Amino acid sequence: MDPLIEQQTPMVPAVSAQPADSRSVLAAEFLEPQLSAGQAARMYTSHNRKQREDELIVKYLPLVHKIVNKIVTYLQPPLSKDDLVSAGTVGLVKAARDFDPSKDAEFKTYAYIRIRGAVIDELRNWSFAPANIKKQFDQAQEISSQMLEEQGTVPDDSDLAGRLGMTTEKMYRMFETARARHFLSIHGADEESPMLGNLLTCGGAGVSDAIEMEELIEKMTRAIGELPEKQRRIVVMYYQKELTMKQIAEVLEITESRVSQLHAAALFKLSVQLKDE
Repeated sequence: MDPLIEQQTPMVPAVSAQPADSRSVLAAEFLEPQLSAGQAARMYTSHNRKQREDELIVKYLPLVHKIVNKIVTYLQPPLSKDDLVSAGTVGLVKAARDFDPSKDAEFKTYAYIRIRGAVIDELRNWSFAPANIKKQFDQAQEISSQMLEEQGTVPDDSDLAGRLGMTTEKMYRMFETARARHFLSIHGADEESPMLGNLLTCGGAGVSDAIEMEELIEKMTRAIGELPEKQRRIVVMYYQKELTMKQIAEVLEITESRVSQLHAAALFKLSVQLKDE
């Protein structure tokens, strides 16, 4: 009898196991269509544009704080400085996104306009004053305009306060309380208001006609010259030398609150004169 021959199983090469997800990735990479030259170019351009936008935002973020610091004195609760910084930053981001270098415009100028506009919009959304303050402010404007028409000059502070039936100090506090609304008015937030803020800071920026700009600057110079000395100095230091209220207070050796009150009173006089001339 032949011996039993053990049946041997043939050797099969071992196959290394791969996780299902790895095989899926390999398959996806194999099947994924290659980008066309046009698609690659668009992706490259988009990446470069995003990088350029980010660089502009980082570079000009200090401009947001500079603009807000010029406006912060007009704030009234519940609006805070952080609210204005947030609004201004959104304006900067939109400016970086929308800026077109081919228009031959400087980004800093374009960004300033967009940031300032966003900040003023935020201030406008929250600008409100008690009804009695609004009434007193409107009455002060009416009296001042009438006296300017009759006498050729705005009343001095004590005379105006007397006609309003209040002390000078109370009138200053009224101007200060109404300062957010007043700020929007003097910065041309509506079509009828003179853009006093632009004239003070930019020497007539935004006025298209050269002759009109000269006339406005002449009126502004004359009106500033007619302010009481301390108010005149505050306007010059704040708008032309760009000092803060705190720095002006140190120079004049008075409180920061007093600077704010005199500043509000000075702007009230200037806005009346420019509106009525």
